[in-house]
Amino acid sequence: MVLPMSLIEIKKIGITQLDTDAVVNAANTGLWEGGGVCGFIFRDAGSEEMTAACRKIGHCDEGSAVITPGFKLPAKYVIHAVGPRWFGGENNEPKVLYSAYMQSLLLAKENDLHSIGFPLISAGIFGYPVDKAWERAIRACNDFIKDNPDYDIKIIFAVLDDRILEIGEKTLRGCL
Repeated sequence: MVLPMSLIEIKKIGITQLDTDAVVNAANTGLWEGGGVCGFIFRDAGSEEMTAACRKIGHCDEGSAVITPGFKLPAKYVIHAVGPRWFGGENNEPKVLYSAYMQSLLLAKENDLHSIGFPLISAGIFGYPVDKAWERAIRACNDFIKDNPDYDIKIIFAVLDDRILEIGEKTLRGCL
């Protein structure tokens, strides 16, 4: 009998370069092409195709996630997860961010996807503090793995910034 081996790792790589079953887009509620990670994903997947797929879905609430094909990306699918804007942490931001990660992972499982690439959701233009964003991200991923012991999934966080990478690795080591 082979036991599932789920794991979490952090790599210094652009998210659109990941050859995973799915990558996660740090999306907005309207699922429009945005800046940052969202802009790169739309551009590299094929802006017209991704825009058309997102238009069909229409909307995604904060803390939720939806799925589209990956089109021209190495990843087969894109899971669009909407994290919260940061307003000081008193407006359910931690709960909503946790939910965005958890809903992405549940959608991956529902679609039998066994590898997923995440950006650090909400830590860019949405202003979520990097250390707090890492804590929620790692906690959600660890909880998913614990709650789904028979489901094998490889979780990769793709980051480009050395400081964000370092904070993420430190957070991950503290959670193991």
